[in-house]
Amino acid sequence: MDFGFTTAAYVVAAILFILSLGGLSGQESAKRAVWYGIVGMALAVAATLIGPGSGYWLLSIILIAGGGAIGYQLATKVQMTQMPELVAAMHSLVGLAAVFVGLIAHFEIGRVGGFLAAGGDPYELGTFAALIAKKSGVELSILRVELFLGVFIGAVTFTGSVIAYGKLAGRVSSTAEKLPGGHMLNIAAAAVAVLTLIWYFNTGGFLPLFLMTLAALFIGYHLIMGIGGADMPVVVSMLNSYSGWAAAAIGFSLGNDLLIVVGALVGSSGAILSYIMCKAMNRSFVSVILGGFGGPAGEQMAVEGEQVAIEADGVATMLNEADSVIIIPGYGMAVAQAQQAVSELVKKLRAQGKNVRFAIHPVAGRLPGHMNVLLAEAKVPYDIVMEMDEINDDFPNTDVAIVIGSNDIVNPAAQDDPNSPIAGMPVLECWKAKNVIVSKRGQGTGYSGIENPLFFKDNTRMLYGDAKASLDKLLPLID
Repeated sequence: MDFGFTTAAYVVAAILFILSLGGLSGQESAKRAVWYGIVGMALAVAATLIGPGSGYWLLSIILIAGGGAIGYQLATKVQMTQMPELVAAMHSLVGLAAVFVGLIAHFEIGRVGGFLAAGGDPYELGTFAALIAKKSGVELSILRVELFLGVFIGAVTFTGSVIAYGKLAGRVSSTAEKLPGGHMLNIAAAAVAVLTLIWYFNTGGFLPLFLMTLAALFIGYHLIMGIGGADMPVVVSMLNSYSGWAAAAIGFSLGNDLLIVVGALVGSSGAILSYIMCKAMNRSFVSVILGGFGGPAGEQMAVEGEQVAIEADGVATMLNEADSVIIIPGYGMAVAQAQQAVSELVKKLRAQGKNVRFAIHPVAGRLPGHMNVLLAEAKVPYDIVMEMDEINDDFPNTDVAIVIGSNDIVNPAAQDDPNSPIAGMPVLECWKAKNVIVSKRGQGTGYSGIENPLFFKDNTRMLYGDAKASLDKLLPLID
């Protein structure tokens, strides 16, 4: 009866998760979609406590309370700009869980086998152990393959997510770094994983499982270290996909239909999103997920000229004389929390009858829609927020383009330098405007660690300093 209820509840929860995922496609439905997810997860947890987890109520409640407390603290303290790195950190936990579940499943297979060989009663076993006891020899071999794949995907996800978190948080270099013989090392580690799978399938021993885990941990680390900062949005989405497949693998090992369904949903949606993002960035999907295999090589073009600074009064003069303005928000705007000041600037300029619009790159702010969310939060009219393809052709007819904390998405090297790490990536062609104002903290390179020729062009002026502080100085000077 309990397990019948659990199965029915899992079906309802799966439907709610599907509705939640679908609702996230639009701003109007996103809030409702989040609630679908919350209710679905609450239902899934309750069903698990009633069914397979019925003997572990106290432990489950303690773990749920502890996890909930940690989640609440993170949700209330983490800034919007830190969400990408938080997502990466959460993916690492999913991967680690998959590793632990797979290893426990391995030891449980051995324990159950010994228990039955000694004449033990299968009815005395726990839920998962009883499931193992009912399996035939062929089914046990399949289970070993399932848990092997779960541990492999989980280990890759764990170390890969840790490195992604480090890069996003600025604790690990954002440049693409590989050990000597980089790609051959990845191939060797993958070969070890295949050989140990065959070994484990035939023997069921712990040693091949352990060796594979080490190889997978290395693959996750080395793959993500070999991906530069410009491609980190794809990496986060890709790791989301990995964590989903890891959860699905756990579901197969545990015989949990909900984990299989949810894991497959997350895994497939993450893979699709990664592909879409790669296409938007003119990247090879296979190249990115393999750590930049076959990426550009050779010396990058030298940047000529010098950066010319400008003060707030000079920017105000340009804007007061302009008829058309395009604002390009980037991660620097988010870090400075300057979106409200940007919104006030837009109100002032539009009150003068000027044509003011925003240009949004498909992967702006490290994750899709990040800038859109911040602008919506600041009450910027949605009809003036334009996608790159809609507005790129308008830059030659624009008086002033304002770049706020962006680098890679406005870097002309993507078009001009075939050896650039971002070569071929579609960018916002703001340098074609009559005048370009770049609000930037200093003269350092951007997140991907490469120089931007835009900052050295004759029609570009650099407004150095914190974006919010610079805009606060600018606002009173606008007529």
